[in-house]
Amino acid sequence: MNTSVACCGITCCGGSKAMLNKQLDARVSQADIGAVYDKLSSVYDLWSLLTESRARARAIELANIKDGQNILEVAVGTGHAFREIVKRNPGGRNTGIDLSDGMLSKARKRLSQLTGAKYTLAKGTAFDLPAATGSVDLLMNNYMFDLIAYDDMEKVLAEFKRVLKKGGKLVLVNMTEGESFSTKVYDLVYQLYPKAIGGCRGVKLSDKLREQGFTVTTREYYHQLLFPSEVVVAYT
Repeated sequence: MNTSVACCGITCCGGSKAMLNKQLDARVSQADIGAVYDKLSSVYDLWSLLTESRARARAIELANIKDGQNILEVAVGTGHAFREIVKRNPGGRNTGIDLSDGMLSKARKRLSQLTGAKYTLAKGTAFDLPAATGSVDLLMNNYMFDLIAYDDMEKVLAEFKRVLKKGGKLVLVNMTEGESFSTKVYDLVYQLYPKAIGGCRGVKLSDKLREQGFTVTTREYYHQLLFPSEVVVAYT
């Protein structure tokens, strides 16, 4: 674990100079994301275990959940983090949304194993959150901004800021830019066939968060199976 000071883009033999420092933008539309992840839902748990589990576990640790909070998770996926949120917040309000019916089905099955759990799972979008202004203590978001076009990131962050209380906490996990040649291999795969890795590409959110008025307190870098992730903690 260390703090990232990574370069943009990818470096590969035979690549043009124009490619080297080019930020990769989203190439799968938001209208198509639900269908892409419906198809991936049957294998996503294995992928998550192999490539995302360390970063996700660290995000839960950094969230420092207190029972009684109003917690919103945006892009719950198959419910790995949401299950841990609900377990730690039995007396609070737990809401999770996702674009994919297939992922939500997996999440509901995972959460059904908890006895007496209090939560709401529903289909929804990060651009229009199901929460009142200034009502959320903690907002969790795992592996979503790597699917969002750069021009749309400000809209999503503004919506996050709207629902969070003053001093509210935001914990993000994203696929990020690799810090070594080997961890940049996913960028190459993305350029060749973005849907092969679910439309994800490496992003870095700290500057975007600061531009939207968030205070960033933590950014940590992880990689599993050469898949690079960032964990970011910020406050309103």
